[in-house]
Amino acid sequence: MHISLPHWICEEDMQLFATRLKEAREARKMTQARLAELLNVDRRVYNRWERGASVPQLDAVVRIAQVLQSSLDSLVGLEPMTPPQIHNPRLQALVMQMDSLSDEDQQALIVLMDSLLKRSKMTQLLTS
Repeated sequence: MHISLPHWICEEDMQLFATRLKEAREARKMTQARLAELLNVDRRVYNRWERGASVPQLDAVVRIAQVLQSSLDSLVGLEPMTPPQIHNPRLQALVMQMDSLSDEDQQALIVLMDSLLKRSKMTQLLTS
């Protein structure tokens, strides 16, 4: 079976991308369904990406990297996968507990964190 590939990846790198995608998702302790939801794609589409049966367009790969807090280079195998570093011990402890929250509470936490980060960026822009 021939798969039409996006211009950003060659056939031999497809499986490497699929493997790296799965590793990055599992490192974040996220289910395929949850990641598909955060990416706003059908879970079956995401599953095909992770199995190497199809490859997302480049804009979707950029979004995947953002959601998984990973670099594009690590997803395509140009650099090793490294988890994000959290230096505040209390924040690290809280992050480790976030997966125990319901999907609804996780989504609320994401909205709250996004708001705080945007507010911080706006404050920095206004004071610089």
